[in-house]
Amino acid sequence: MLSLRRRAMIGGALSAMASILVGAFVLLSSIENNVLDRFDRALADRHSQLVVVLSGSSNDPSLLSERVYDPAYSTPYSGRYWQITGPDGTVYTSNSMFDSALREPVDSPSALTLRSIMGPEGEPIRSIYQKITLEDGSAWGVSVAESLTALTAERQQTRRSLLLAFVLVGLLGLAGAFLQTTTILHPLDKLRRDVAMRWEQDEDLTPSDYPEEVAPLVADINELLSRNRDIIARARRQAADLAHALKTPTAILRNELTLLAAQNHDMHASLDALDRVDAQLGRSLARMRAANSGAAVNIRTDLSNSVARFTRLFSSMAEREGKAMHTACAPELNIRMDQQDIEEVIGNLLDNALKWCETEISLTARKTTGGVEILIEDDGPGIPEGRERDALKSGGRLDSSKPGTGLGLAIAIDLLQAYGAVLNLEKSARFGGLAVRIVIPGKSRMAVLQKAAA
Repeated sequence: MLSLRRRAMIGGALSAMASILVGAFVLLSSIENNVLDRFDRALADRHSQLVVVLSGSSNDPSLLSERVYDPAYSTPYSGRYWQITGPDGTVYTSNSMFDSALREPVDSPSALTLRSIMGPEGEPIRSIYQKITLEDGSAWGVSVAESLTALTAERQQTRRSLLLAFVLVGLLGLAGAFLQTTTILHPLDKLRRDVAMRWEQDEDLTPSDYPEEVAPLVADINELLSRNRDIIARARRQAADLAHALKTPTAILRNELTLLAAQNHDMHASLDALDRVDAQLGRSLARMRAANSGAAVNIRTDLSNSVARFTRLFSSMAEREGKAMHTACAPELNIRMDQQDIEEVIGNLLDNALKWCETEISLTARKTTGGVEILIEDDGPGIPEGRERDALKSGGRLDSSKPGTGLGLAIAIDLLQAYGAVLNLEKSARFGGLAVRIVIPGKSRMAVLQKAAA
């Protein structure tokens, strides 16, 4: 569906073009009619002059050529002609006719008659004819004609001038339509920017800052923003309460199973099942939390602090196992993810890396043009080529020689997808093992993803 801006632009352009075309047609028709009327009046004036000369030369019509003072009548095919037919049918013509004659109306009307006919040499001409009766009672047919070449040229020049003028008017009309559309839609653009800013500042919009036609919409948006904040806060509290409510029973079950295992009972299958229950519960709670926090773009987390805490924790764990951890993080690296969510993602991935590595793991976080990139690498066996997709499946485990539920990656992916982030499995160029690359989009990219999701 076209945007309001495009609709307004197209509508304004079509309206302006239609008005211009109608105006151009009416104006051009009026100008051409006026030009033709002026041309015909000039013919009628020359016809009157010829009649006056004829009145004084009717006894000797051969003197007409000498008494009509117009050089054009003396030049052969000059474009101006006259012709007189006497009572006895004798035809007298201007020298410009040379050896040609004008075609007279069949009924020889006594009123002035204007016609467009073919003249000498097949030239289009405009002719005016009248049959007059002199005082002595003799009837004469008087014709005056002029070439239409000059009239046609004048019309073409007029059309070109009007075309240029209307092209200019059309461009001004389009510019006016664009300016008008921009002015009218400016409050909506301002509303869009303000809504995005209110997500950041967690404040309501001010209806009085907008035109009266937009103010009711602003009030509705304020209501939606308020409800959305309440829903997100309530859902996050419920997820947290549910997590706490489930931790105690599972902890009791785990303690009981551990006691039974200490008494030489085989509780391996039960403990493994409980681990999977804990993992599935953790994944479901993570999904609930992500679904309600991923849309809140005002969330910000200082990734530098989280990386520092993980460095201290996993460095100690790696040292106890005779392994090493390397960390590199850009200072003041802020991301648009909830702190608990991103730390759960990094914690799961580091735990996997430490579990499968031989001697070394690394955590790198840096800023890129598309947002923030987190890279976790190890020198373990990695993932066989072509099996990356299988490893990303929910509960997928390519090697069961080490303990685990196989849901760590699935939980990480669920959390990251809620924020429009991407997780890829690669081969580590540094250690040769597995490299997990996470790209968390920045503000502009996040806005695009949310718009597409909407």
